[in-house]
Amino acid sequence: MGKVVLVTGVARRLGGRFVRRILREPDVDRVVGVDAVPPGHHLGGAEFVRADIRQPSVAKVLAEHNVDTVVHLDVSGVQLLPGSRASVKETNVIGTMQLLGACQKAPSVQRLVVKSSTNVYGSSSRDPAVFTETTPAKALPGGGFTKDIVEVEEYVRGFARRRPDVAVAVLRFANILGPGADTPLAEYFRLPVLPTVLGYDPRLQFVHEDDVVEVLRLAAGEPRRGTLNSGTFNIAGDGVLLLSQAARRLGRPTLPLLLPAIRWTGTALRAVGVTDFSAEQIRLLTHGRVVETTQMREVLGFEPRYTTAGTFADFARACGPGLLPPEKLAQAVDRIEEVVRHG
Repeated sequence: MGKVVLVTGVARRLGGRFVRRILREPDVDRVVGVDAVPPGHHLGGAEFVRADIRQPSVAKVLAEHNVDTVVHLDVSGVQLLPGSRASVKETNVIGTMQLLGACQKAPSVQRLVVKSSTNVYGSSSRDPAVFTETTPAKALPGGGFTKDIVEVEEYVRGFARRRPDVAVAVLRFANILGPGADTPLAEYFRLPVLPTVLGYDPRLQFVHEDDVVEVLRLAAGEPRRGTLNSGTFNIAGDGVLLLSQAARRLGRPTLPLLLPAIRWTGTALRAVGVTDFSAEQIRLLTHGRVVETTQMREVLGFEPRYTTAGTFADFARACGPGLLPPEKLAQAVDRIEEVVRHG
């Protein structure tokens, strides 16, 4: 008998893509997809079970299907359906608690993979140049998705102590982009004009959605020779992009605003449903965030196909042309820089 893999959050696009990919693994016998709402995309040959991970009933799903591998993808900063921020937090935090409680009682579970985020490090003026997996956040989160992620990882560490026989992998993803990305930052970059914080040009890192699927597959399987796929890993493409560089490559003009004004702008954009311009996203667009990925390569044994610049280029192609031609915009900026450099 091959492995039985349970995947949460399959109604989201990423969850559906991962299910279809893991089904092609030769050592996987069955895949069970779980979500509170039916997916709008096909799941290949996977079995879909409509269940809310916030409810104890998820334990029955694990027991009935004799699941040995759990991939928890139902951790997100945005709701799948219209609803309040409280419902998102409940799914992230309460849902994770219920799922881990069910895994703890299920003797068949041997491996757990949890989708996390580099948001766990926060974004502040006191940040180091580069975060490693052991670097503590310089500013404690006051709320939002960042606080959810911190709590989720705390519960996962507690589970790992109680079930040392289970291999646990926590994957901290940088900002996910790609042609089909539906993240808050992707929505921001699709705006015709990009509001920015006056006086700041943050460094950003991206990971391609294709690489996200592949590293999840790697973490869900048996480790290859010379690698270890349990532990906590930063996942990001090589290199960084400044926000100004990203805007030029999109051909989007920027609108520099004072911090109070951009907060008001974010509130207005959320009110009309244009984008989820949260306080933590404003902090990211102010201070940026860069993580070290040595552990990803040397321990996990994963090499992303896309760099940060390559990920953004693929995203930009899917976005289509902006208001300003990127080539002419880049030439104009280069001329200005040359004039400034020569006085």
